[in-house]
Amino acid sequence: MIIIKSDEEIELMRQAAVPTKEMLENLSSIIKPGMSTKDVDDYVEEYILKSGMKPAFKGYSGYPACACVSVNEEVVHGIPSKKRILMEGDIVSVDLGTIYKGFYSDAARTYPVGKISEKHQKLIETAEKSFFAGIFFARKGNRLGDISHAIQECVEAEGFSVIRDYVGHGVGRNMHEDPMIPNYGKANHGPQLVPGMVLAIEPMIATGAYNVKVMPDGWTAVTKDGGFAAHYENTIVITDGDPILLTK
Repeated sequence: MIIIKSDEEIELMRQAAVPTKEMLENLSSIIKPGMSTKDVDDYVEEYILKSGMKPAFKGYSGYPACACVSVNEEVVHGIPSKKRILMEGDIVSVDLGTIYKGFYSDAARTYPVGKISEKHQKLIETAEKSFFAGIFFARKGNRLGDISHAIQECVEAEGFSVIRDYVGHGVGRNMHEDPMIPNYGKANHGPQLVPGMVLAIEPMIATGAYNVKVMPDGWTAVTKDGGFAAHYENTIVITDGDPILLTK
């Protein structure tokens, strides 16, 4: 069941999104070679607590950290560690969110660590580009598949693949609500978009094949072929006009 949010609920979600977008903006200048992924998570936890909100991820289904910090071939759900040191040439995806008065925000970005290859820079840029290709169709009367199809077309036109095993989702009083939003699919298929839907749209893409596996920690998803992956996500609201991006 897709839950339509009231104006009052959307306002609470907008407030929840403020520290989320601030953290993601700040991390672009904070992330440097020599940091550990735990350093990234420590920054996120401190920022959320100073904001007076709660971390959306810590404790969620047993997840042990405030942010998912995924490096290189790690697609999503990388567990921060003092032992995982970021190196020049790495790329790192940070997925995080907050809870404010019972409502969630959720967003992600992928960052270069120092100087990276042209191919991996293009990967990061394509993840973002595909998000915006998708939300061009995030309008009243269109269908969910229009967003999915646009993302897939954009990614594959650049020579990359779309991860199949992890998808976007609705968000509200729960971090994961209906509908599930694949980053691939057919146009003019799926539920019709109506004002008040709040969606976390999140292309996850890879340089090689889209097949993934979960590591023994039970969380970290990596590409099977070792190809690098990038992730770009925002929480958005469907309106009578243009979609509202709460986390950007």
